[in-house]
Amino acid sequence: MPIQTEKRPLLADVFPEFAAELCQLLVEKGEPKLASQVPALAIHDRCRCKEDFCATFYTQPKPKGTFGPGHRNVRLIPEQGMLILDVVDGQTACIELLDRLDVREKLDAVTL
Repeated sequence: MPIQTEKRPLLADVFPEFAAELCQLLVEKGEPKLASQVPALAIHDRCRCKEDFCATFYTQPKPKGTFGPGHRNVRLIPEQGMLILDVVDGQTACIELLDRLDVREKLDAVTL
């Protein structure tokens, strides 16, 4: 796991309900290792597309291009919205989240 040099908000602190939902969805998908990472995931940055429906954020530094080798997507089926994790070398790098106003509003309030 990368060493954190700056204090970044934790996903579980900013979005406790979403963090619990994410853990449950990952366990149901058969991804217990990814689920175990959720309590320690920090929010590094957010998507800057400015679309009202986008609540995507990065849990590792945003890559300059693609995520590269070792990248895979994990698609989850939440009750609301669309959710895809970008996983690089077994670590969650980005949480692509659309149509989740509850998360978007809290993300808007976080200073990054």
